[in-house]
Amino acid sequence: MPELPEVETVRRGLAPVMEGARITCATVNRPDLRWPFPPDMAARLTGKRIIRLGRRSKYLLADLDSGETLIVHLGMSGRMLVSGDPLGVFHRDHPTPEKHDHVVFDMESGARITFNDPRRFGAMDLVASDATERHWLIEKIGPEPFGNAFSESYLADALKPRKSPIKTVLLDQRIVAGLGNIYVCETLHRAGISPLRKASDLSRARAAALVPVIRDVLSEAIEAGGSSLRDHRQTDGELGYFQHAFRVYDREGTPCVTADCSGTVRRIVQSGRSSFYCAQCQR
Repeated sequence: MPELPEVETVRRGLAPVMEGARITCATVNRPDLRWPFPPDMAARLTGKRIIRLGRRSKYLLADLDSGETLIVHLGMSGRMLVSGDPLGVFHRDHPTPEKHDHVVFDMESGARITFNDPRRFGAMDLVASDATERHWLIEKIGPEPFGNAFSESYLADALKPRKSPIKTVLLDQRIVAGLGNIYVCETLHRAGISPLRKASDLSRARAAALVPVIRDVLSEAIEAGGSSLRDHRQTDGELGYFQHAFRVYDREGTPCVTADCSGTVRRIVQSGRSSFYCAQCQR
């Protein structure tokens, strides 16, 4: 499942060809993905100008001049690929349509954005722009990790009453938006905190210190174009590269990279998800 860095990478790749541009034709090739598409989605998108392309947690948000917002979730395997860009950013002709090209946006500039999703776990919905934050997919999401609301004091207060392992708590989108398994594992290793430790057992200082570490990990991942383990591609079709900088994720049995640590990366399962960590330097 794409996490915040992958979705932000896609947003940044789409912005030059979508923000301020009009959708001359929206084509919807099936009635649903994970859930049914909203009624008359193609007609409601065709002819509309995209005022702003934003992101909330793992969702892309396209604000339209019609007063509606298109919410996009990439799911497990969704990709949004740009072709035919006259600005010269994407040097690709329009490809031959593929079986899993479920939604296609042809822009007034000649660019085309194709949403391809083989597993069909992605989703799209249309909502009144002034009601976006109340949409059922978004209303319970916590603060963005780069926002002012995600402060050291906020996180320390949020973790204190939680008896669950810190790994589980940081994956809770109600606590912080956009974090997934990869970046929580990487964050906890950098912070020297075991994924098994109860969130409530962390001192206030250690809890607060997680905030800059989370931001550093996410910033580096965005700069690298995200992590491509199976399905993630940038909008020009290229892979992300942060997987080459993993310290623990998917590195079971390899030496810990922490200076002066002789430990080995372990893998355990927590709530059905793999956790990678070093038992020697993460406490």
